[in-house]
Amino acid sequence: MERNRADGAGPVHVPFGHVVANEKWRGSQLAQGMQGKIKLVFEDGLAPVDFYLSVRSCILYITEADLVAGNSYRKRLVRVRNSSNLKGIVVVEKTRMTEQYFRAIQKFTVLDLGMVLLPVASQMEASCLIIQLVQEQIKEPNKNPFLKKKQALISEPSLLRTVQQIPGVGKVKAPLLLQKFPSIQQLSNASIQELEQVVGPAVAQQIHAFFTRSR
Repeated sequence: MERNRADGAGPVHVPFGHVVANEKWRGSQLAQGMQGKIKLVFEDGLAPVDFYLSVRSCILYITEADLVAGNSYRKRLVRVRNSSNLKGIVVVEKTRMTEQYFRAIQKFTVLDLGMVLLPVASQMEASCLIIQLVQEQIKEPNKNPFLKKKQALISEPSLLRTVQQIPGVGKVKAPLLLQKFPSIQQLSNASIQELEQVVGPAVAQQIHAFFTRSR
């Protein structure tokens, strides 16, 4: 598979409907969760990226061990943020063990770097999230559940839990948001005015700040 740059900061050629994964994830619970549902291709030399969803969209996955080990993960995020070729999505394992570190990575990722951060409880939940992101990019009505039936998204446990963890949202407001914005991408691109119609001005500001860089 031909790559355009040798430094791992992309872009990488990604076949339509595929995910190109860093070789280090082969055999992992995360990779196993995706196999059979989307086409997964493993490749060496993708660092600092973990998964490419398209030629310009990638995921950096921060594990529980990464957070506990310190701030070394920040260099990876900065490399992708500084790349004009890539839009990086940061997926972070938010568990009981990493709860104390989460606020720091959230501030660094969202406020300092202006990148999207999505918390997950486990690698299996992350695999469901990545599958949803890929399906969303395909944008084919016959294959994309996001376009088939918006209400069906509320029954997706991983997506619902992810939205619930956004500051100010919680269990009550998450289903309301998903009715109006049936995907993470749509929710992250929503304006404050659009969010206010669903959750009111205070929470709208919190959601907008979560997804966008502070000015």
